[in-house]
Amino acid sequence: MGRCFEDFEPGAILRHELGRTISTTDNAWFSLLTVNSNPIHFDAYYSSQTEFGKPLVNSTLTLAVVTGISVADISRHAVNLGWDEVRLPNPLFEGDTIYAETEILSARPSKSRPNMGVVEVKSRGFNQHGVVVIEYRRSILVYKRGHEPQPATRMSPAKLG
Repeated sequence: MGRCFEDFEPGAILRHELGRTISTTDNAWFSLLTVNSNPIHFDAYYSSQTEFGKPLVNSTLTLAVVTGISVADISRHAVNLGWDEVRLPNPLFEGDTIYAETEILSARPSKSRPNMGVVEVKSRGFNQHGVVVIEYRRSILVYKRGHEPQPATRMSPAKLG
């Protein structure tokens, strides 16, 4: 499970299998956890007076969920280097389901870490109607095949003790 550096082909588009419906509780708890006090995320009355008419999903929750959806395909064997060009072209609302796809932009061996490579991707999150709600570029440092850390379930009992 998960790709190693050698598995990334520039130009490939990966459509991630999982989707995630964002609940009112998800939105409120994430806003509270991150100390985001903007009432547009958790106050229905306040939000009803905006052009959207209802609470917006916290944008950093949208970023976190789309990144999370992509982990199995993109960064299971990687370290995040950063996000760039984060854009939110359309709102995401409580009750919407978010899906994602990622395009591989580039892949090159790391100059400072011979067992890894640097991969740049562009991810898009879209709702159940196919409307893009977030897009961003992300750079990751990915282990080369044979150098990725292994979970304990793949190790022999002798190595665990």
